[in-house]
Formats: sequence, C-alpha cells, structure tokens
Amino acid sequence: MHALGFSEKEELTLSALTSDVVKSSEIEGELLNFDQVRSSIARRLGINTAGLVPTNRHVEGVVEMMLDATQGYNKPLSKERLFGWYAALFPTGYSGLHKIEAGQYRTGEMQLVSGAMGKEIVHYGAIKPKTIKTEMDKFLDWFNNDNRHLAGTRRRKR
Repeated sequence: MHALGFSEKEELTLSALTSDVVKSSEIEGELLNFDQVRSSIARRLGINTAGLVPTNRHVEGVVEMMLDATQGYNKPLSKERLFGWYAALFPTGYSGLHKIEAGQYRTGEMQLVSGAMGKEIVHYGAIKPKTIKTEMDKFLDWFNNDNRHLAGTRRRKR
C-alpha cells in the first residue's frame, strides 16, 4: 500500500470497505445497493469521488454500524455501543411492519420459525428475556478481557 499513490490507497480502501458491507449484509439476506453503500462510505471517510449517489436511511445505518465495528475494532465493546448499532440499523424502531425494541435488550420471547400458519416449525427458541442482561454482561466481559488475542491488542475494562 505504501508504494501506491494516495488516490489509489483511497480507492482500494473504499472498494474493500464497500465490498465488506455489501457481502456481510448478503449473509443476513439483505441486498444493499453497491453504489449507495460506496457513496455513503466515501462521504463518511471524506473521500472525494465523482458520481456519488443519494442513499437511504437504511444504507446509512448499516454503513455507520459496519464502519464503527471495523474501524473501531480495538475499542471496548459495551452495551451502549451495541445498542447504538441496533438503533442505527433500525432508526424508525420498526423492522418492516413490525415494531421492535431498538437500542435495548429485548423484553419479549423470540423464536425462529418456518412453515405455513398453523403448521409452524420452531427451529430455535432464544434465551428468556430475564436472562439476557446477565448473559450479555458475561459476553462483554469475555470479549473485552479474555479474548485479547483476536485483535492483537489488549482490551481494557471501562
């Protein structure tokens, strides 16, 4: 990268980040517009590229969350940071037509189901809402303190 010119480095960074966001979203079944994602990332990184296209609130939220996660990988992970990601992904408090509890731990039951109405098959039942905070506290403690080798940096408790 050092041998490349500044604009070539910017272009490679922009292309890699755009691909990361688009492909990561595809894994979740979300198909994002490549040009909108590219434009959003370019604006956030201050990269001047011709032909920026307008983006929508959903793309902006996904890009905001992914850039924080990938560019701030060495920052401590906290419930506030996770809630911020969740709120960025669902700024209206809705997922499609369904009201969701964005920016907090869920308070209701959750199952993954398939099949026709009346003949649903439950594939997974999530942990009970009353245990989420305790389990998330354990996870955050593990992530920030016991898993230092992942990023090659020492994570600190806050």
